Amino acid sequence: MFFKKKIKLSTYSFALSLFTLVAFHVPFFMRMGNHLEGGFNSVMLVTMAVLVMLGLDFLFYYLLAWLGRFVGKCIIALTFLADAVMLIGVVNYDVLVTDEIMGCVLKTRYAEVSGFLSWGVVPYMLFFGVLPCIYVFARKVEYGSWKRMLGSVGISLGVILAAVFGNMKNWPWIDRNSTELGSVIMPWSYIVNTVRFYQGERQRNRKEILLPDATSVSDSRDICVLFIAESARRDRFSLLGYERETNRYTAADSVKAYNALSSATYTTAGVKAILEPVDDPELYEILPNYLQRAGVDVWWRTSNWGEPPVHTANYYTFSQLKQRYPQADSRYDGLLLEGLREDIAGSDSTKVFVVIHAYTSHGPSYNTNYPPEFEVFKPVANTVEMSKVTQEELDNAYDNTIVYTDWLLHQVIELFRSFPDRRCCLLFISDHGESLGENNIYMHGIPLSMAPREQREIPMLVWSSDKSLQYKDLPEVGQHHVFHSILRFFGIESPAFNEEMCIFAP
Repeated sequence: MFFKKKIKLSTYSFALSLFTLVAFHVPFFMRMGNHLEGGFNSVMLVTMAVLVMLGLDFLFYYLLAWLGRFVGKCIIALTFLADAVMLIGVVNYDVLVTDEIMGCVLKTRYAEVSGFLSWGVVPYMLFFGVLPCIYVFARKVEYGSWKRMLGSVGISLGVILAAVFGNMKNWPWIDRNSTELGSVIMPWSYIVNTVRFYQGERQRNRKEILLPDATSVSDSRDICVLFIAESARRDRFSLLGYERETNRYTAADSVKAYNALSSATYTTAGVKAILEPVDDPELYEILPNYLQRAGVDVWWRTSNWGEPPVHTANYYTFSQLKQRYPQADSRYDGLLLEGLREDIAGSDSTKVFVVIHAYTSHGPSYNTNYPPEFEVFKPVANTVEMSKVTQEELDNAYDNTIVYTDWLLHQVIELFRSFPDRRCCLLFISDHGESLGENNIYMHGIPLSMAPREQREIPMLVWSSDKSLQYKDLPEVGQHHVFHSILRFFGIESPAFNEEMCIFAP
């Protein structure tokens, strides 16, 4: 009987708006409270936030339903499902929904998404997604006339404007906190930031700017492997002072370790920074493409994603490597090294460049990213709900991924030793760091201006068979050092080379 009785569209829209405010914006008001100092101004700000949210959501639901009728209801239902998904990220992983995060969401593969799934998401999807969708479709609505529609829209706009302009003296506070607070307002955060992401993609995907022609001035036979890690933070590397022995395999390999700083907190921008010569929003010719144009044989092997366009025929995804080496264990990143020695040995070029783009330390399922024999720190977290495990369990699982990564690096060095007649170099760096519960923040993706140090401080490790190659004594390096350092190792001269961004001495 309840669902058969028609209600006015304004009542219907207000009910949906009130549900959205109560169900999805507790994280918003908690964050807002962290920045308020009490007093009358705080009351005004909270009142404004409530009125603006109700007004905007009312407009959104009202206009969608009035203009779209059944189609409008379908869109409203989809926003509730999306709201529920985003709420899971905000509550469980302290995610801020920015254009960067939407890029990660829109480019994420099923294998990556499945790592976040657990029974704990079911209540969210049921109560905040499915049940409101049932109400959206089941409730019969009296849509009314144009006159009523214009009146309802006018009233809601008036409420929004009155709330905003009634807080003019608080506009500086709003501007100062808009990035953080705006990123947890549903559904506006992901709608606006999806648009921003695609606008940015159109800019980034324009034709890359070619660098000046390079010249090889070395006739030596060189092999360089660039190993790009995922989410490896530098304070978990014993080579850089961590008390746990996480670099037990490379400890005896005479590896040079640098403190490094990432240029971003998410994969796409981090990998771009590693491969480009300068920190610039423009898309310049990236290192693999540039080296190939200079005559270097380039290979790319990846279990990850997010790199700029790579122009080489020798590009292998994880699934392609599984098909190429069906006898190998395809559960872990060790597959990235399968058959690599044979590929290098079979190259006709005097200079070979290999990029290994790994996934090993990506959360939240750290314990699934390494073989059982590398579980040296126990007990480990075995759930994707990171806030529900102890700090010890989370640290153990993450540190085990570093141990496994270290073993992979040692395997590359051992591979080099099978080429005694060639100059070899391994350069390891991470795309960004990782939060492991510090200040109740997990994983990565916080906007750079607000990012904690755990998401920016990364390691850079270097090994070379050329004992005459000297390292500069640098207190800290960045991701752009990779481009220029590899040019020097290969003996390639270029107007794009920057001596200050090179770790190798002249």
